[in-house]
Amino acid sequence: MKTSIEEISINGTTYVPKGSQSEYQATENIKIVVLQSGWVMVGKLERIGSECKLYNASVIRCWGTSKGLGEIAQAGPQDSTKLDKCNGVVEFDYLTVVCTITCKESSWENVL
Repeated sequence: MKTSIEEISINGTTYVPKGSQSEYQATENIKIVVLQSGWVMVGKLERIGSECKLYNASVIRCWGTSKGLGEIAQAGPQDSTKLDKCNGVVEFDYLTVVCTITCKESSWENVL
C-alpha cells in the first residue's frame, strides 16, 4: 500500500511537498523599485508581507532620460538606458524600499 500526501495544514499554514509546485509567474505589474543605497531596479514585483521578489529583474545602471524615472516607466528604456540583467529573482525586504513606480506594461514587454 502506497500513501500519497498532496498537502498538509499545520496551525493554519498549508505545506506542499518540495518541488511539487510549478515555477511562479508574477502577476503584479512591472515596477521600477528604488532601494536603499541607490539601487534602482525594474521587474515584476511580488510582495508577501515584508518579503519582496522582483522577477526578470534588471538593475537600471543609467536612466538615459531627460525627464527622470517617470519617463522610462511610461515610454520604456531609451537608447541610452543601461540595464544589467540579474538572470533570476532578486529578493529584498520591504523596509529597504524607498519608492516604486508602476510601469506601462506595453513599453516593457519586449525588455523583461
